[in-house]
Formats: sequence, C-alpha cells, structure tokens
Amino acid sequence: MGLLGYIYGNALLFRFGSLTSIAVHTAVAFLLLAYGILFACPNRGLMVVVTSKNAGGIVARFLLPPAIAFPPVICWLVLSGYRMQIYTAEFGLCALSVLNIIVFVMLIWWNARSLNAIDRQRQRAQTALKKANEELEQRVLSRTKELLTTLGRLQEEIAERQSIEQALFQEKELALVTLQSIGDGVITTDATGLIKYLNPVAEVLTGWSLAEALNLPLTEVFRIINEISHQTVENPVEKVLHSGAIVGLANHKVLITRNGTELSIEDCAAPIRTRDGQIIGVILVFRDVTQNRNLARLLSWQASHDALTGLVNRREFENRLIQAVTSAQTAKEQHALCCLDLDQFKIVNDTCGHVAGDELLCQVASLFQNHVRSYDTVARLGGDEFGIILNDCSLEAAVLITNQLRQAIQKFRFVWKQEKIFNLSISIGLVAINADIENTNAALSAADAACYVAKNQGSNRIHVYQANDLELVKQRGEMQWVGRITQALEDNRFCLYYQSIVPVSPTYSLKEHYEVLLRLIDERGEVVSPMAFIPAAERYNLMQTIDRWVIHTFFANLARYGNSQWHDSQSVKHSRGSLYTINLSGASINDDGFIDFVCEQFILHKIPPTAICFEITETVAIKNLGKAAGFIRSLKEFGCCFALDDFGSGMSSFAYLKNLPVDYLKIDGSFVKHIVEEPVNLAMVDAINKIGQVMGLQTIAEFVENKAVLEVIQNLGVNYAQGYGIARPRPFRFK
Repeated sequence: MGLLGYIYGNALLFRFGSLTSIAVHTAVAFLLLAYGILFACPNRGLMVVVTSKNAGGIVARFLLPPAIAFPPVICWLVLSGYRMQIYTAEFGLCALSVLNIIVFVMLIWWNARSLNAIDRQRQRAQTALKKANEELEQRVLSRTKELLTTLGRLQEEIAERQSIEQALFQEKELALVTLQSIGDGVITTDATGLIKYLNPVAEVLTGWSLAEALNLPLTEVFRIINEISHQTVENPVEKVLHSGAIVGLANHKVLITRNGTELSIEDCAAPIRTRDGQIIGVILVFRDVTQNRNLARLLSWQASHDALTGLVNRREFENRLIQAVTSAQTAKEQHALCCLDLDQFKIVNDTCGHVAGDELLCQVASLFQNHVRSYDTVARLGGDEFGIILNDCSLEAAVLITNQLRQAIQKFRFVWKQEKIFNLSISIGLVAINADIENTNAALSAADAACYVAKNQGSNRIHVYQANDLELVKQRGEMQWVGRITQALEDNRFCLYYQSIVPVSPTYSLKEHYEVLLRLIDERGEVVSPMAFIPAAERYNLMQTIDRWVIHTFFANLARYGNSQWHDSQSVKHSRGSLYTINLSGASINDDGFIDFVCEQFILHKIPPTAICFEITETVAIKNLGKAAGFIRSLKEFGCCFALDDFGSGMSSFAYLKNLPVDYLKIDGSFVKHIVEEPVNLAMVDAINKIGQVMGLQTIAEFVENKAVLEVIQNLGVNYAQGYGIARPRPFRFK
C-alpha cells in the first residue's frame, strides 16, 4: 500500500495519520519481506499452488507476476494522463476499465493458450505413456510368457529332479537295505584300498564295526590265509585295482577275524567304475562257508569211510587197491592184499543183538588199526568182512603181519555188559600184489577165495593164494558160477520141478503134498542139479534173487492154472487143495524186505497162504535163531506153515527146536538112508520122531529110497516119506 502511494502520489497510502510516513525503502523492504515470508513456507498457502509442478503451478508462476504488476502500472499511466490533463477523469476511468479488460483478456487468453499447450503436452505425454504402457504391457506379457515358460520348464526340471532324487533315494535305500539284509558280507573300498563301507554281515564276520573300520586299509580288517598252508593270500582288492577285472577268491581260503577265529570263506571282488570307466573303488562280497566245507568234508569222509567203524569203506578201498595194482605193474613195487572174516560174529550178533555186534566190529576195527603200519589201509568191506592193503610189503613180511593180527584176535576177549564173554578167531586170505596181478578184480577175487579156503579149513588160519592151489581152483569154480547164474536169471533158464511127499499111513492126510525144487538149464540145454550152483549162489549173495524168482514164478503159474487141475508128464494130477513146500535160504530170512515181498506176491496172485509151506534148514535156523523165529511167526500169522529141513545135523538141534514155531520136522536124510543097517541111525530117527510128536509136529523122513526104509519109518510112526523110493523129482507141466 505504501509503495503504491508513492507510485500514485497519494499520501494517504503511505502516511499513517498525521505523525508518521513510510519511506520508500521501507515499503520496498516490507514488500521483499512479504515475498520472503511467502517463499520461506513454500508448502503452505498460496506458495503451494505457485511452487507446484503441475499445470496450475506452471500457469500461476507465469501469470502471477503480470497480474501483480499490470494493474498498478495501468492505474499509474491513467492517473498520469489525467494529471497531465490529456483527458478527463471520465475518460481516464473508461481507459482504465478498457485497459484492465484488455489485460485480463490477454491474461485469460495467455492462460488458456498455456493450458492448451500444457494439455497438448499432457495428451502427447498420455499418448506416449499409453503407447509406452501398451509396449510395456506387451513386453510384460511377453516376458511373463517367457517367465511362465521358463517357470514351467523349471518346475518340470524340479519335478524331474525330485523324481530322480526320489528314485536315487529309493535305489540307495533299496541298495542299503539289500546290503544290510543279504546273508553275504559286503565291503567297499576307494581306489586306494581304504574301507568305505561294511554291511552288518561283514561286521559280524570280520569282528569290525563300520565306525572302527572306516578309512582303514582292507588288509588290516580283511586278513585271509590259505586253509592248507596257512600262508597269507594276496589282497583281492589289490588284484582288482591292478587288473581291473573281477577276481574270484580261490578255494581253501580262510578269513582271520578280529579275535583270531578262522572262518572258511568264498566269493569274489569286482571294480566300481564311473561312466567313463575309471575305477573309483572295489566291492568285495564274501560268505562264511565253514559249515558247508565241514559238511563237504563230512560227506567226503562218509563217502569213503564206514559209518560204524570209521574204517575206509569198500569203494575207497577199491580205489586205493587200484593205485597199489598200478604201482605194482608200472613201478614194480610189491604190496599185499588181505581179506579177513570174523568167524564168531554171527554168534555174538544172534546171542546179544545187533548193538553188541556193532560194538564188536568197532573194537575189532580198532585192534586191526593198532596192528598194522600207519601207511597201510584197513577197510570194512561189509558185514564182518574186512580188507587190508599192506603197502610196500613183500609176501613174507605180509605173512608175519597177518599172523600177528591173527594171534591178537585169538587173544582178544569180547565182553558184553560184564555178563557174556566171547572168544574170537579170524580167517585171513592173503595175496601178493605184484606185476603178475592183472587188475583189482583179480586181486580181490584171489584174496576172497583164499579167505574162503581158510574158513573152510577150520578158521583161525591164514591161507596164501597160489595159482595152482586145488582149494582155490574149487573156489574159483564157484566164482565162475556167479556169472552163469546171473546169465541164467536174465535168460529165464531156471525151471521148477516137484517131488511128492506122501503120508506113510493113509490116515495122516488127504491133501497132496509136494516139494518145489529148482533146476538150471545150462548153455547146452542140459539140466543142472542145484548142488552144482547153490553153494556159489550162497557164497556170492545170489540166493535172495533166486528165492524171489522161485516164489514169483511158482505163484504166477499157480494163479494162472489154479482154477483147474493140471498134469505133469506122468499124468499126476495137482489140485487146488495141494500143499507146496518152497525152500528158503538164510539170506532171504535175513532180508528185512523179504516178508513184504512174499505178502505182496500172495496178494498179487491171490494165492491162499494155507497152500504154501516154507522150508528152511536147521543150519540156517540155528545161525539166525532170533531172525528165523521172527520170520516164521510173521508168515505163520499170514497163514503159511513151515518145515525145518535136515533136522538132526546140528549138535544142538533139540535145544533150539522149542524156539522155532514150525509145523513139519524133516529128518536129516543122512540118518534115514542107512536106517536099516545102522542101529544108531535108527535110534536117532526114532528120537527125532518122538520129540516131534511130543511137540505136536508132523515128521517127514527124507531119502526114502526103497521099501525096506519105508517099512522101518512106518513102524517108527513117522508121518510122511520123501525120496526116490517114493517118487523122483519131475518138472512142472502147466497146461
């Protein structure tokens, strides 16, 4: 106001009353102060609009100075023209109004123009911004798509990686569980041979835990030696690292555990490789085969040794005999072969049982081993038969050794349960093994034949094989019968005969009674008596086969023609009600399966057991008393009957008779055939007949060869007669 007063020359505007006036510089100072105050607070009041950077602020900063300056200047100009009397006051007012209008119009126009320019800039900016936004959005969309694609790929890769990781984890877990579960020990090492892993089985077998063995050299934990030499074996890991190939552990390897225990092991080591084939370690897989090897040793021992006595068995004995024969033929070495047979074994076995017999065999086996050299071979060949190979031994030295052995057996006393004492003896067959021996079979055959001769000569003796020995020739002849008998069985060249057994008095029996006999048809078609081949068959264990052939063949024909009568060549009729006696050997009685065979044949052929009477000799019965009695009882329960043949030939016949539940007593023919001339024979036959009748047995006299003998036995009261004087043996003719 004061400054305007000075400009317009009006004191009222710069004078405050009558006392004070505002100087020009003071007014200017106040004006500047006012501007300073405004600019000191740009964020308040009018300065907010003036200092704003938007369109209003821009226009305000442009128009505010003219708006402040133009009105005073116009008023000053109008006032100055009026004072100079250039125009009147009315004109001055009009000019002031017009100038103000013009100024305001110009300001408005300028303002509008500025705003339009600003608006155009804004629109251009908006357009540019919109375009930029659109481009940005496109870029963002494109980038977003790329990011989404990348994200999808990343997610797929992540999923695939997770799947791979899961699969790897499962594989690792599976491998770990497998390694922990398998029964084999597993050790892994790095490329330097340091241990990196042991599974639980390996920990148990080695005695080392994984924590203790980690990063230790394999040789410190896995120490192996040769089972036989006990020498250290080369580390398998070093072999694998050196060769790059799978290395199998050789046989007979033993692992020394941490506490010093020895374990038999087997298996292999293999390299662990990267994809490019580089070896980064070794895996060693092994198992404890101690039990397997012990079992193998046991089986090997059992395969070559007798389970009862611990001696070498027949198979191993023959293998060693082959070696002895070969060395005798090639290196001209001398050896000796012995076959030994205990003479009283059956008595001990039958009297005291099999347990006592087994104990006797064990004690005798021990005695044999104590009386031969350490490098000789002692074997149990079967039953009570033994064999000895005297290595590097002349025949003279062999005689001395075997004689000492015979004397030791003779002095030996077998005591059973402090109750029974048995004296023993032995029969020994001895043969030299030299370049003249053809093969092992020849050596065994010669020794066996010599042993048989020693036994037949009275036992408790040694018989040395000689090629021209008559006894051995006889024995050899029996051995030749073995092949002929076997071939006859294969060719079905055995045939059946029968001989009638007739009642001495017609009142004794109404049933026809026949004994079934055996004959062999030789290669030339001639009939061979059983006395020619039965001894050989008994000696070489062929009687069981022959007995079975007889029973099967006779039962089959009896079943086939049993519903009608059949006739022999002499027109003798055989009816279904007849009784047939079949001879049995001691071998069949001792065969545990023979009773089952007989019963099967009865059932198979539907033969009534009451039609069959089995016949055993007194000698067989006494030798196998317990077995024979049980055998007889079993088949009698089935319905068969039994006859005791050759009764009276033994020294203790009457003592044993009461233990044998037989039905018929066949008096030994050696007494019967001379009954007319020999009073002693007559007394023996009379005694046997009376004992038989007291025991309720039917008696049969054998070897009744004429009417005189028949009359004597008839007077004695014998029930039946059999012999050439009654009827000769005849072949069965089944039609």
